[in-house]
Amino acid sequence: MLPLAWALALVSSATVPGTPKLNTAKPRCIMAFDFGTRQIGLAVGQTLTASGQPLTVLKARDGQPNWQHIADAIEQWQPDTLIVGLPLNMDSSESPFCQRARKFARRLQGRMVLPVKMVDERLSTAEAKSSTERPNSYRDDPVDSVAACLILETWLQNPALGLSP
Repeated sequence: MLPLAWALALVSSATVPGTPKLNTAKPRCIMAFDFGTRQIGLAVGQTLTASGQPLTVLKARDGQPNWQHIADAIEQWQPDTLIVGLPLNMDSSESPFCQRARKFARRLQGRMVLPVKMVDERLSTAEAKSSTERPNSYRDDPVDSVAACLILETWLQNPALGLSP
């Protein structure tokens, strides 16, 4: 329970000219995916601090995840929006892999019935690899969830960058 002085300050700050208004927007949980044909990285974050944390790496077979594992993560974290990395080329053109990532994003949207946005993920895996203790041991130390976290934080910093699948 708030002390009376704090409660009055909160109420009055919204009505006194020149006083900053409080951000009353509800913090939102966001989940991000770094799509791959063999592995899919997951990260979760929230809008209040615009930060994320790597969660896990899910196995996939030719880009097909175990959808129940994704449903379980969504049930646990209750995200409001899902973000999927879009692997654009350095010249901003779409790589052949973009179609697979878009297909995954559309399936995710259809199966989980949540809004899905895509974000340019150029160099996210390279940046994630450089942040590990052993950047050349991808097999022993996969960085897909770290890459998903970087994708998520890109969107959290500027949601307008989100593209439709």
